[in-house]
Amino acid sequence: MNYADIKQYDIANGTGVRVSLFVSGCTHHCKNCFNQEAWDFHYGKEFTQHTIEQILSYLAPSYVAGLSILGGEPFEHINQLGLLPLLRQVKKMYPQKTIWCWSGYLFEEITKDMCQKWPETKELLSYLTVLVDGEFIEEQKNANLIFRGSANQRSILVQESLRANSIVLWMPPD
Repeated sequence: MNYADIKQYDIANGTGVRVSLFVSGCTHHCKNCFNQEAWDFHYGKEFTQHTIEQILSYLAPSYVAGLSILGGEPFEHINQLGLLPLLRQVKKMYPQKTIWCWSGYLFEEITKDMCQKWPETKELLSYLTVLVDGEFIEEQKNANLIFRGSANQRSILVQESLRANSIVLWMPPD
C-alpha cells in the first residue's frame, strides 16, 4: 500500500485534533474529487512499519482525539491489507482514541458484499468509530455539511450500526 499524505494535526476530518492518513488508490474517480492524485495506487510513499510507528507517535499526546483515514479509498482490498497492522496497533496502544474513515462505498456494500468476499473487511470495521460513506457527488456538494462533502454521504456510528443491524447516524454535538 502507498499513502499520499499524513497530517499530524488535523481538525477538518473528524472531531477534535486528529492524525489523518490519506491512502493512495481509488477506483471510484468521483467527479471533482478533492484528492484526484490519490486515485493512483502507486502515488506517494510506501506504507511501512516505520510509517505506522510515526503515526503512533503522532497519536501519543492526550489532546489528540484519534485517527482519520481518508483516500484514495481505504476500502480498496489492497488498502485494507495495508491498514490492518496500523489499526491493530492503534487500538492496542490507544483504545480510547476514535478512528474515523471516509469511503466511497456504502456501508451496506461494505458489510454485506465486502465482508463476504474478504475476511479483512470485518476486522477493519471492528476498529472504526465513524464511517463517512458514499461517493462524493458534485451535484450534491454542500460546504455546510459537517465532515461530509455531498448530501448523499452519511456519518455512521459503525459499532452501534453493526450491533443494531441497521444504520445509526453520528450527529454533531450541539
